[in-house]
Amino acid sequence: MANNAIEIKDLSFTYKNSDVEVLKDVDLSIEEGKFTVIMGRTGAGKTTLAMLPNGIIPQLVEGTVKGTIIAAGKDSSKYRVQTMAREIGLVLQDPETQIFGRTVDEDTAFGPRNYLVPRDEIKERIKSALNKVRLDGYEKRQTSQLSGGEKQRLAIAGILAMDPSIIILDEPTSELDPIGREEIYSTMVSLQKDQKKTVVAVEHSSQEISEKADNIVVLSDAHVVWQGCPNDFFRELDLVEKYGIKPLPVSKVGWELYKKGFIPKEEIPLSVDDAYALVVRLLDGRKLEFSPVEAPKGEREKLIEVSDVHYKYDKSKEALKGISFDIYEGDYVALIGQNGAGKTTLAKHFNSLFKPTSGRILVCGKDTKNEEPNTLAEQIGYVFQNPDNQIFSTSVYKEMEYGLKALKLSEEEMSKRIHEIARLLGIEKVLDEHPFSLGKGERQRVAVASILVLKPKILVVDEPTTGQDWDGIQNMMKLIDELHANGTTIVMITHDMDVVATHANRVIVMAKGSIVADGSVRDVFKQEKALKDAYVARPQIPELSERLGLQGMALTAQELGGALIASLEASREASR
Repeated sequence: MANNAIEIKDLSFTYKNSDVEVLKDVDLSIEEGKFTVIMGRTGAGKTTLAMLPNGIIPQLVEGTVKGTIIAAGKDSSKYRVQTMAREIGLVLQDPETQIFGRTVDEDTAFGPRNYLVPRDEIKERIKSALNKVRLDGYEKRQTSQLSGGEKQRLAIAGILAMDPSIIILDEPTSELDPIGREEIYSTMVSLQKDQKKTVVAVEHSSQEISEKADNIVVLSDAHVVWQGCPNDFFRELDLVEKYGIKPLPVSKVGWELYKKGFIPKEEIPLSVDDAYALVVRLLDGRKLEFSPVEAPKGEREKLIEVSDVHYKYDKSKEALKGISFDIYEGDYVALIGQNGAGKTTLAKHFNSLFKPTSGRILVCGKDTKNEEPNTLAEQIGYVFQNPDNQIFSTSVYKEMEYGLKALKLSEEEMSKRIHEIARLLGIEKVLDEHPFSLGKGERQRVAVASILVLKPKILVVDEPTTGQDWDGIQNMMKLIDELHANGTTIVMITHDMDVVATHANRVIVMAKGSIVADGSVRDVFKQEKALKDAYVARPQIPELSERLGLQGMALTAQELGGALIASLEASREASR
């Protein structure tokens, strides 16, 4: 009989000064040496569950716990967090909350030093941990100068350096590039397989964990509603949709094939390899035709002109290296590339938060070197990657009202705009709440809302879906799509390639401070070398399209599934 690393019995939890049970009657066994993923909508209780085994809840975050939690053989209610932390490492959702060192190596060493690990061993642990998260060479870098994704990697490295037997990660890859996500989870699988670590991850992203996890636990409304093999869950698309989990794109194609009677449910593919083999078998030698219809662009106003822009943070590091391109009215640009490629640095030039070391940027004809962010606010709105960098008011309503006051609108018009945007973003019920009492996903929506109420001509959004569940991603992107349809030009920094494939009409790819590709989504996703140089992986449907040799690349499950089903139905009809 297998040993359990974590054993939870009859667990219920209520936060201090609240009557709402965040977890209720939870029974859960997590097997030693296995990789378990916890999924569910925002507010389902995932983060709370992650913070219970090592005692952070209720010792540091107060509340009422009922039931028992045995982790690493210890009853968490009888040991201090400091004791439990030696065996149970926790990577928090927001990396800013657990970075303490001035430099990368100082921060990575923080945990082992507190437990008096010998100096030489600490050096080896630092080297090993930073290598595993692709931060080797960053040892002396100031932690304050790291990008959001790099800080997330550092937080993981700090836990790996502790060498715990159980590793719990709360959305550890939400700010990482696609290849970075793959590397982190490959590292976790390696630790699990080779060193028999128990890995527990709270995650919204389905693709990275579907093939790697041993078990999946789904939370909904404070209860465990499903647990078992990931393959069984992701083939039940009705169930996936019911609990607000992002479906795998190729499984959506397979689900339509299943509903049409072409395959049994157990053949619904979950990987590109499986989908390719299935489609080739179904086509039986026939060629699949797909011809996308591209919308005509016509004459358009040039809104942003970037001419040979260089930028240096200091004398030694050139973050942007001769960047040149134009953005036109009606563009829906996805700015993609690895963490640290210069995407956010470039975007912050558009509204004059940064000014070029050399070169020129014009926004609606204004040279940003001669402008300040407030003078450009009506032309261009900027939503930060970390919402906490732009939130400062005492309520959500006041946060959204702040920028509107400068426009000298009536109270009635301000209220109308605020409630309209709040309703669209699903934050109308928290308008009177303090922003920092909300979760990170909700704070992200508040930050977006505070800009959208200004109705800028150009909207720059830095990672708009970070920390959002599948419902939140769909709502956020629906709103951005509506803004674009109504005339707002969009510049979106994102690591979510499915979002790029489904929503953008143009992609600019950055690597090491330079542009390596720029064009339509279909054209750029065909440029395999440029994507690889930028540490970007094609999403499932474009990858499958390329492997099938489609002349016109399909970007979405609807496009590919529609073409495939039409071909199969035509063949079935012809054979009658």
